[in-house]
Formats: sequence, C-alpha cells, structure tokens
Amino acid sequence: MTGNCVQSDFVRFFRSWVSAPMRVAAVAPSGPVLARLITREIMPDVGPVLELGPGTGVFTRALLARGVPESHLTLIEFGPEFARLLAERFPQARVVSIDAARIVEAGLFEAGSVGAVVSGLPLLSMPQDKVGAIVAGAFAALRPDGVFYQFTYGPRCPVPTALLDGLGLKAVRIGRALRNIPPAAVYRITRVSQSDAATAEREAA
Repeated sequence: MTGNCVQSDFVRFFRSWVSAPMRVAAVAPSGPVLARLITREIMPDVGPVLELGPGTGVFTRALLARGVPESHLTLIEFGPEFARLLAERFPQARVVSIDAARIVEAGLFEAGSVGAVVSGLPLLSMPQDKVGAIVAGAFAALRPDGVFYQFTYGPRCPVPTALLDGLGLKAVRIGRALRNIPPAAVYRITRVSQSDAATAEREAA
C-alpha cells in the first residue's frame, strides 16, 4: 500500500478504537511482519479461508500474497465501517458483517469445508463463553485437518487451556513478531489427533 493509504488506515483504525475500545482492542492495524507470520503456513490450494476480524485487511493482503485466490476468502467483520472498506478493497471476497460467535448460526459453510481460519479478533478482551462460541463455530466449519491461526499481544495462548481441552484442541506457538507494535505472538490451534491423545495418556500414566 502507499504511504497515504497506510496513514489513512491508521487514522481509521484509531477512530474505531476510540469509539469502541473493547471491540477493536488495538490502536493501530497489525503490521506486515505479523501478517506474514500468521499466514506463512497457508498454501494457495488450502481451499476456503475464513478470516475473523480482518479490520482494514492487513492479513487479507498477506493471504493474497501467499497466492490464496480472493474468491476463496470469507471475511467476517462486525464493524460496519471496516466491512464497507473490505468490500471495496476485496470485491471478489465474501464480506459478512456479523458477530464472529454466530458463524454456525449464519450457515455460511457446510460443516467441515474450510481449510484454514485466520483470526485477528481481540480474544483477550472477550468473555470466555464468547471465545468458546467463536472457536467452536470455527472448528465446526473447519475440515478435520484444518487449522485456526490466532495472534495475541499476551504472554500465552488467548484461548484458555480448559477451553481447548473441552473442545479437543491443542495450541502451539509458531512464532513472535517482535517488530509489530505492540509485539505479538501467533498460535496454531488444531484438533487433538489420536496419536496426541495416546501420548498424553502414556505421559499421565
């Protein structure tokens, strides 16, 4: 993007944060280093990709740079100002302005059809029951081998361990973007496989 566009996005993001700090939860869009980190494992042929809370589209552009077709993207953005911007910037993508906790209710996908989920949602600022609804809804849409990518500014995975265990999931940190403002980490969340479960049972014995 041009310098003017970056500056415009910063102003737009900051104004949204001022008007709804709990919903936006950051004063500026994520940076390109974080965008590359959270999308680096996603291949062009992964199939449908669901992006949660894309904001101004920083992660969306990174997905396109990875070779993911724009028409394979579904962007879930609750903020109407960001949803309009995304529809203008990515006309071939499907932009849906709903609460990310309503993915299943909205009937956007057949169960088990999505290849990957990229989340820019501020999970740390949300109640645990809402985080649970978002993650459970995303995994209802994901294929058995599908992956949920989540970034956080916190020191650990923003999806609590008890919630991961209850949903049969595991989280692994895949890297940190120290040059992001503020620094952030990215977690890969997947279903626990039978081999993972067997290993856990042996370790617990």
